[in-house]
Amino acid sequence: MSSMRLAGGLVIDPAGPADGVRDLCVQDGRIVSLDPRAPVDETIDASGCVVMAGGIDLHTHIGGGKVNLARLLMPESHRGDAQCGGCVPGTLDTGHRYAQMGYTAAFEPAMVASNARHAHMEMGDTPILDHGAYVMLGNDEFFLQLLAEGGAAGGNFEAIRDYMGWTLRATRAMGVKVVNPAGISAFKFNQRKLDVDERHVHWQVTPRQVVHTLARALRELGVPHPLHIHGSNLGVAGNIASTLETIRALEGLPAHLTHVQFHAYGTDGPRKFSSAALELAEAVNANPAISIDVGQIIFGQTVTASGDTMRQHAQAGFGSPRKWVGADLECEAGCGVVPFRYREQSYVNALQWVIGLELFLLVRDPWRVVLTTDHPNGGPFTSYPHLIRLLMDRAFREEQLARLHPEVAANCALRSITRELSLHEIAIMTRAAPARLLGLPDRGHLGVGAAADIAVYREHADREAMFQVPEYVFKDGTLVARGGRVVATPVGGTHFVEPDYDRGIEKRLRAHLAAHGSVNFDHIAIGHDELCRCCNGGRLLPAACFPDGRAAP
Repeated sequence: MSSMRLAGGLVIDPAGPADGVRDLCVQDGRIVSLDPRAPVDETIDASGCVVMAGGIDLHTHIGGGKVNLARLLMPESHRGDAQCGGCVPGTLDTGHRYAQMGYTAAFEPAMVASNARHAHMEMGDTPILDHGAYVMLGNDEFFLQLLAEGGAAGGNFEAIRDYMGWTLRATRAMGVKVVNPAGISAFKFNQRKLDVDERHVHWQVTPRQVVHTLARALRELGVPHPLHIHGSNLGVAGNIASTLETIRALEGLPAHLTHVQFHAYGTDGPRKFSSAALELAEAVNANPAISIDVGQIIFGQTVTASGDTMRQHAQAGFGSPRKWVGADLECEAGCGVVPFRYREQSYVNALQWVIGLELFLLVRDPWRVVLTTDHPNGGPFTSYPHLIRLLMDRAFREEQLARLHPEVAANCALRSITRELSLHEIAIMTRAAPARLLGLPDRGHLGVGAAADIAVYREHADREAMFQVPEYVFKDGTLVARGGRVVATPVGGTHFVEPDYDRGIEKRLRAHLAAHGSVNFDHIAIGHDELCRCCNGGRLLPAACFPDGRAAP
C-alpha cells in the first residue's frame, strides 16, 4: 500500500467541517485519516500553499462530432504562433492543459445518441481526466412524436420516461441535455425561431411542454444531475423573457440552466440590447431548485460549436474568420460551428463580458453557480485562472472594465458591485458544487474516503498566477503535474448512470428505428466491456440514482 502526507497546507474544503491549516493523508488513491505519528511513504511540504480538491468542469465541449468539426474548421488554432491560442485543442492537449491548472474531471455537455461511441472514445483518448457526457434529447423525432400523440394531458409520459431511461443506459450518459427545446427540429421544418409557448409547425408541441416533460422524467428516473437546459432564443436581444418563462415552465422541478450569460439579454436603451443579469439573478435566488453555469466570454479568438443549428445559422454571418459549418443529424439533432472573435471595443461583446461577471456576483448561493466559459463558445477553458482573478479582485476587474467600449464601461451595473469572491467560494464553484450537482459523493471534496484528486496552489496575491500553475496536482493519489509540467498521464475514468426503466419501450423503439433510423437497434447500446474499450481501459464509475426516483423529494 502506498501512502503520502501533504503537510501544513491551508486546506480549502467547502464540503468539509472547516477550512484551515492541516495535514492531508492519502493511501491507495483515497483520502484517509492517519495518526500524525504514523509513517508514510512520502511527505510533501505544503506550507504556504492552498490545498483544494481537483477541479471539475461541469460543461465543456471536449468530445464528439462538433468539436472535431471545430478543429477541422480552425486548423490555424493548432499552430504554436496562432492568434487562436489553441481555442480547440486536441485530446492530448486538452488533458494536459486541464491537469496543468489543477482540474481532474470534465464533462461533455452535448453527446448525440447516434454518436455516443465516438464521444466516449474521444473522451477516453483525453488523458488524466475523469469524464462523462449528457445525451441530447428533446429534438429527436421519437420523443416529439410521443409528446405530440400524448396531447396536453401527457398521455405518453410513462413511455417518454422509459425511452429516456433506455437512452441514458444505451449511451452510458451522465445526464440529459436539451438544446433549444424543439427548436432544432423546428428549424428542419423551416421555422427560424421558436419561443417558449410557440408551437412546432409540424408536431404542434411547445418548448414549455418539452422542458417540463424532460425534467419530470429525469426526476422520476432518479438521475442525480437535473435536466441540463440550453434555452430558447440563445443570443437574442430580449431573451430574458424566454429564460424566465423556462424557469416557470419547470414548476419547481430541479433544473440546471447552462451558459446563462447568453440567455440574459434585455432590450433597454437606445441600442435595444442591455443586461438582464439582475432579473435572472433574482429568479435564481428565488428558486432553490435552479442551478446555473455562466458561460463567461473571454476577449479574443474562439470558435462556437453548438447543437443549436437554428441559432448558429442566424449567427453565421458574424463569423470571424468568415466560414462556418451547419449540419442536420437525421431525425435526432443538429450541429453548427461558427468561429468568432470577441472584441473589447464591441458594444455587444463588452456587454456580454459584463453580464457574465454580474451573474457570478449577483447570485447569492455559490453552490448553485458553476464557473464555465462554455468552452470553446465563450472562450477556451485555459482562461479560467484569468476569470477567477476577475471574480476575486475588484481592482483588477475595474482595470479591465476601463478598457471596454465606453458606453458599457460608463453605464453597467458591474461598476457598483463590490463583492469579491473568496477562495472558499471559488472552491465551491469549481469543485464542490459541480460534484454535488452531478451526484458524485466521493469527488469535489477532501474528506475521508474521497478520491485523492488534489490540487496544491502556492499562495499568491495575483490569483491568476496562482491558479495558472499549481505546485502539485494528484489524480487518484498519483502525481500528474508539478509546477506546470505534466509528469504522468493515467487514463481517466468514465462516469455514467444506469436508471431503471420498463423494457417494454424497446419494442416500440425498435419499430421506430427500423422505419426511420440508420442504425440497427441492436447495435446502439454500449455494454460495460465495450465502454471500457472505448474509454482506453479506464475505470467505469457508475453514479447511483435515487433509490426510488419517483418518490424522491
